[in-house]
Amino acid sequence: MTAPVDDPATDERLLSAFLSGDTQAFEVLVLRYRSPLYNLLLRSVRDPQTASDLLQEVFLRVIKRADKFHGSAKFSTWIFTIARNLTIDHARRMQHRRHRSLDVPLGAKEGDAPSANGTLVDRVVGTDVVGERAVDSQEIQRRVAAAVELLPTEQREVFLMRQLQGLAFQDIADVVGVPVNTVKSRMRYALERLQAALADFEDHLEGTR
Repeated sequence: MTAPVDDPATDERLLSAFLSGDTQAFEVLVLRYRSPLYNLLLRSVRDPQTASDLLQEVFLRVIKRADKFHGSAKFSTWIFTIARNLTIDHARRMQHRRHRSLDVPLGAKEGDAPSANGTLVDRVVGTDVVGERAVDSQEIQRRVAAAVELLPTEQREVFLMRQLQGLAFQDIADVVGVPVNTVKSRMRYALERLQAALADFEDHLEGTR
């Protein structure tokens, strides 16, 4: 019996079902994690196509390594760790290249994970990023995006996992491999930097009135 799309089973049970030959159980996992992972990847690499490619690679690695998952950590921690490692590898490859624009390109909208078609991974992950970016307070968004981009890497990844995905501090600590108090400190420093950046912008707005 295959798992329905709204299957309430835990991630770990779905992965076990997939290892037993239930491919739809894997599809349920992808549907659960496709958008959160894509949003995190997009904010990390700043390019929709790269984020889409990395998203596919995340799930390919889940397929390849599913039999090595023994439940010592939550599935969510495991899959976000895979995504994080891929973004680190990508950053290393790109370190000598010019950075793309700080703004997410038009046409890429948070929450719009790639559409579904093709092979098992392609069908439930897809390769096309569609949607119209909602622009509200565009200049403030640009300033925030720029400030986030300028955060030290350790602070930026904690900020994105906490604010974008709503991960608990303990889960973030498990993903990045540091004590939870270290994660909280990084988050605090990130917020202080962002607040300072927005305060400068507010001062600028007051001066133009």
